[in-house]
Amino acid sequence: MSRIHPTAVVDGDAVLADGVEIGPWCIVGPGVVLADDVRLISHVVVQQDTIVGARTAIHPFCVIGGDPQHGGYKGEPVRLEIGEDCLVREHSTFNRGTPIGGGLTRIGKGCMFMTGAHVGHDATVGDNVTFANHATLGGHAEVGDRVFLGGLAAVHQFGRVGQGAIVGGLAAVTRDVIPYGSAWGNHAQLHGLNLIGLKRKGYDKSAIRRLLAAFRDLFEGSGTFAERLDAVEAGYIDLPEIMEIVAFIREDGKRPLCLPGE
Repeated sequence: MSRIHPTAVVDGDAVLADGVEIGPWCIVGPGVVLADDVRLISHVVVQQDTIVGARTAIHPFCVIGGDPQHGGYKGEPVRLEIGEDCLVREHSTFNRGTPIGGGLTRIGKGCMFMTGAHVGHDATVGDNVTFANHATLGGHAEVGDRVFLGGLAAVHQFGRVGQGAIVGGLAAVTRDVIPYGSAWGNHAQLHGLNLIGLKRKGYDKSAIRRLLAAFRDLFEGSGTFAERLDAVEAGYIDLPEIMEIVAFIREDGKRPLCLPGE
């Protein structure tokens, strides 16, 4: 059974699962689906055509499923999906997709969005991602699993941040960040691998040393970058993390890559 505060406004087309709590002065629009035990604390707007996964909690003054901030949007049906067990803190904003971008903004499960976080239209966010205060994704950006975006970091539209990476606070990310990379600065530069994240995930010293050796061979070795990429792909084929980095780089050769010392 749902609990709805008398000051809340819930559209008749919205679907509320068991245990949903809608606090004071919330607005839930048409096409919204709130799964089991979702909590809207107070003053939350879930505008329309949005699915919120089970046990996700959304704090005051958030606007979820708002229209895409795109000049070509003309009111077409587009969607936002949020996974289970997310925590969305005050003043965060998530936009729905656009028809030209596939019509869907998608956020994974277990994510934390601190105050003022923003996810732009058609963006994709993986599982267990953390956005620190006011971290921002431009439209069409892609963020992999277990990424940490520092406070006030901003990822450029169409930008990619590979899984397990960390982006430092205030970083302007205009170039793609490899999986497990550590990027910071304005504009962001690659400063190695996300060693803290690797240790927290259980990698031992021996495994980390091999990953670092592959990183050095790729970014600091002799020859052209293309030659080094081929050599690393051949030489570290037994390391799935390095193969993921190679695949990430090859996936979109038109995108600029965040590199060390640039």
